Amino acid sequence: MKSFGSFRLDAANQCLWSGEERVRIAPKAFDVLRYLVENPDRLVTQDEILEALWPETHVNPEVLRKYILDIRKILGDRSDKPVFIETVMKRGYRFVAPVTDVSTVEPIPEPASDTVPEQDRSETAASQPPVPSGSRWLRKVAVLAALAIILTLVGAYFWPVRNRPNPRPLTNTSVATSIAVLPFADMSPGKDQEYFSDGLAEELINSLAKISGLKVAARSSAFQFKGRNEDLRSVGQKLGVANVLEGSVRKEGNRVRITAALTKVDDGFQIWSETYDRTIDDVFVTEDEIAGAVSQALQVRLLSGNGTQLSASSRSNNPAAYQAYLQGQYFVARGQDKEDLQKALLYADQAVKLDPNYAPAWAQRGQVVQALARISLINDAEGFRAARVSAEKAISLDPNLATGYLVLGLVQINYDWDWERADASLRRAALLEPGSAAVLANQAYLAKALGQIEDAIALYKQAIALDPLRANFHLALGHMLYLDGRYDEALAPLQTAEELNPQLSSLYLTRSIIFLAQGRHAEALAEIEKETGEWQKLSGEALAYDALGRRTESDAALKKLIATHQNDCAYQVAEVYAARGETDKAFQWLNRAIQQRDPGTPELKTGPLMKSLRQDPRYAELLKRMRLPAW
Repeated sequence: MKSFGSFRLDAANQCLWSGEERVRIAPKAFDVLRYLVENPDRLVTQDEILEALWPETHVNPEVLRKYILDIRKILGDRSDKPVFIETVMKRGYRFVAPVTDVSTVEPIPEPASDTVPEQDRSETAASQPPVPSGSRWLRKVAVLAALAIILTLVGAYFWPVRNRPNPRPLTNTSVATSIAVLPFADMSPGKDQEYFSDGLAEELINSLAKISGLKVAARSSAFQFKGRNEDLRSVGQKLGVANVLEGSVRKEGNRVRITAALTKVDDGFQIWSETYDRTIDDVFVTEDEIAGAVSQALQVRLLSGNGTQLSASSRSNNPAAYQAYLQGQYFVARGQDKEDLQKALLYADQAVKLDPNYAPAWAQRGQVVQALARISLINDAEGFRAARVSAEKAISLDPNLATGYLVLGLVQINYDWDWERADASLRRAALLEPGSAAVLANQAYLAKALGQIEDAIALYKQAIALDPLRANFHLALGHMLYLDGRYDEALAPLQTAEELNPQLSSLYLTRSIIFLAQGRHAEALAEIEKETGEWQKLSGEALAYDALGRRTESDAALKKLIATHQNDCAYQVAEVYAARGETDKAFQWLNRAIQQRDPGTPELKTGPLMKSLRQDPRYAELLKRMRLPAW
């Protein structure tokens, strides 16, 4: 048995104890903890743990990060101030607490029927009493042993009427009309239809999100469970939903078999299930059948008389166009780097070429081109213009397609600075798809630009309720709280973001500038050294070194930022000059940022680092050029 802190790990009986209490921990989380405890004070790489615990099985490293998060919650540990588990950025983990072998009398393991299920992995012991010693401990063991025998006999007598486990109640955020659609499993012989099975699940999410009064977990959170055989009750608790839709796809040639099942997560009762054997040409009809059956099973009243049926213009009569669209969606969802976006654009172009009247493909094309322009991977003027054309084409083909209005709204925010029309576009998208976390997040982004910080905070909280496992939403909420001067409160969502994705760019920059605002300059510098984003780290270093009075190092970081990112980070350069009190240079770079349509410029009205400029007449002129109100 291994002892660390107030905990004891019993590898033989698969138990974790704190004092006299057994701590509830999922089996696989226990295995991860045991491996770390058995290798103390040594850097253990992710690959080593995955190979040791999942031999000959491909496991996404994100699964391991989730288990580390669960273990930290159980131990009461923090990633930023580790007592037990230290994260070594981009390398692995180190168990840093002292570990000793103990040979005391072992507590009696709980009966096998009380083994902690996988879904309870995030629970922690409520109290941690001290371990008794000497004869008191031996007498206590004897009493517990006798009690265990009595309970076993009583349990055997009553077992026929008590053989159902008592389900743990759902969190308060769960409601009966709430659902998560998990990624459908690819059961095709070649295992090469992942894009198709993912796309089918995503289309069902989009269809269900149009139902008024139905809470639908967003794709990015629901897809966190891809490839994880996790208990549905645990899924429901983490996503805050009462029902889960899951299924599989088997595609061979033009034939496809789709199975789907709707399950209540609190008791595992299967509400509905069905198998569909169709051709690719009938997939749209099948999607409608599944969405309709789920709606009926949940007894959800559809929005007005329009229902949720998609118009014909949102459907393609060309199966190849639909498959190209699904492949594009696959790469859109994979990330925002240049390679993925270019592949997504290639498939979107292919889809609209195969079917010029396919509205979702035009919206997809606009979404991708807008993203490429916003991160300066293509010329911004040409990119935003092309994105607008694609969005307007999608809307003209299908006025009831929310994605078209969402893309148009992003162009109006990031390039046109037409705030009123952007608001109208996003409101239309929200009306068409009331369960969309993406729409809520972009409404929050618009509210921030207009200086409506309280509204932005409320909207991000709503988005998180729909998409609780999306790290950048928690980061955005933390940033909004920072803008509102609520520094201590801002650190909590940043901690959640780090636990979900410690590699998230801008995470450590945000925490660093919060520390600077609090006067914690040395901590700010230590924090920015963890930053994974290149320009974020350089701008943060320039700010932190200046606050510490180390101007030479601040100049060096700023010089490198300008040399490498002058075409896409002019606003951040201006922030550094403003924070350093170099007003003229700050305005020089702000003018450049406005000319370049820098993505940071919508923060001009709210950014604390620009505070020193707000009494200068040139500041009011800049707001006027951006069509932002001066109040």
